Amino acid sequence: MPSFIRFAAIALLALVSALPAQAQQIGVGVAQAPEAGMGVCFGEGADATLACARQACMEESGLGPSDCLRTNWCYPAGWTADIFMQHQEGLHWHEVACGWNDRAQLEKAVAVKCESEWLIECSIVRMWDNQGEEITFD
Repeated sequence: MPSFIRFAAIALLALVSALPAQAQQIGVGVAQAPEAGMGVCFGEGADATLACARQACMEESGLGPSDCLRTNWCYPAGWTADIFMQHQEGLHWHEVACGWNDRAQLEKAVAVKCESEWLIECSIVRMWDNQGEEITFD
């Protein structure tokens, strides 16, 4: 029996080593200072990526770490959007939609988020593909 286990282990190792390497998955981290700024970073680990997002938020807003709250971590990042939303009474904020398989799914998800009678404005202001590359759009 031990020779069978040894054979199975060698066969499994050979099979795994023959598989093609998969692309490295990345996550997206977001930090926001309400009414002041937002940082978005892509990376492999939550701690470093969220620290990067907080730093980007502080640079954009001019505020400190206690003002730039870590609001989102998605892994894998997938297609991601920064959505501006404004309530009919004037309050406004940004939400992040992330983890979508492709642009079409992301845009459909945002359309659902924006279907509200109390929102007077709701639109994507920034978008990234599943590799963290910002997408330009009209």
